[in-house]
Amino acid sequence: MLIMGIETSCDDTAVAIYDKNLGILCNNIYTQKIHSKYGGVVPELAARNHFTKLIPLIKKSLLKINKNLNNLDCISYTAGPGQKNSLIIGTIIAHSLGYILNIPVIPVNHMEGHLFSIMLKKKKPNFPFIGLLISGGHTQLIYTYKFGIYKLLGTNIDDAVGEAFDKTSKILGLDYPGGKNLSKLAKYGIPKKFIFPRPMILKKNNLNFSFSGLKTFVKNFIQKKKLKTFQIKADIACAFEDTIIDTLYIKSLWALKKYNINQLVIAGGVSSNKKLRIFFKKNLQKNHIKLFYSNIKLCTDNAAMIAYIGSKKFFLEKKKYILNKIKINSKLSFN
Repeated sequence: MLIMGIETSCDDTAVAIYDKNLGILCNNIYTQKIHSKYGGVVPELAARNHFTKLIPLIKKSLLKINKNLNNLDCISYTAGPGQKNSLIIGTIIAHSLGYILNIPVIPVNHMEGHLFSIMLKKKKPNFPFIGLLISGGHTQLIYTYKFGIYKLLGTNIDDAVGEAFDKTSKILGLDYPGGKNLSKLAKYGIPKKFIFPRPMILKKNNLNFSFSGLKTFVKNFIQKKKLKTFQIKADIACAFEDTIIDTLYIKSLWALKKYNINQLVIAGGVSSNKKLRIFFKKNLQKNHIKLFYSNIKLCTDNAAMIAYIGSKKFFLEKKKYILNKIKINSKLSFN
């Protein structure tokens, strides 16, 4: 059983092929570098790049495993959430191929893909578990009862964690990609030199996240202190990163204790942050909670997770996806 996954939710064009018995056979990603000179992703440019790169990437993936289109049993694609223009490109190509090959085409929730990317590792959690999804557009706590049955416990009511990293990075005058550069700078900062307020931690029952106020606080703090030296800049970056990590940990621990769960899965682009991983591992061990996170390569947007979700849906509901209608939802959610 060969299932192709197509991912075009933002600015990474990705294609992967998954075998039910052998796992991921190939996982190719083309990262669009054109956006760096604009300081952020330009939706129209992202869509154009997907259009020119996706077909060659599909050919490359099939060639890599010595297969052709006729060997595919199913195609899965990211239907949302994401940038609408980018989603359209992947969707049209997936459905066009599915129609020509007369095989099922399966829409996949991008965030569900992140949540289950952990299942592509040897060490996997058992059901149920709590998922912490942290990316550029989302900060969510998900009660995962089993595949397909979820409860959204908390989400970002304004800036997502990755967005907060990028915006604060710009305030500090750092280049794109902001989040990564802020973390690099934070390594030179003196821990606890500055301490910023942890947002929305006063009410235990509130598992939502808000980072817009923190970003504004840092902006005002910088205006008062002024970035006179590299060390002050690094100290601010360090304090900001520590605040984000601490807030995510506090909320996650609340959710774990509230639902009496001893397993936490962290996924999404921000989960590749090494400092975050070390902090969570150290502190969760004290509370006898098991921590799971994806391989670094599968933290960012990729098609391997889309192909995996496609395979799960294919075997559960095969008939449902034959001659399936085109589905795109840029604001697709777990609810």
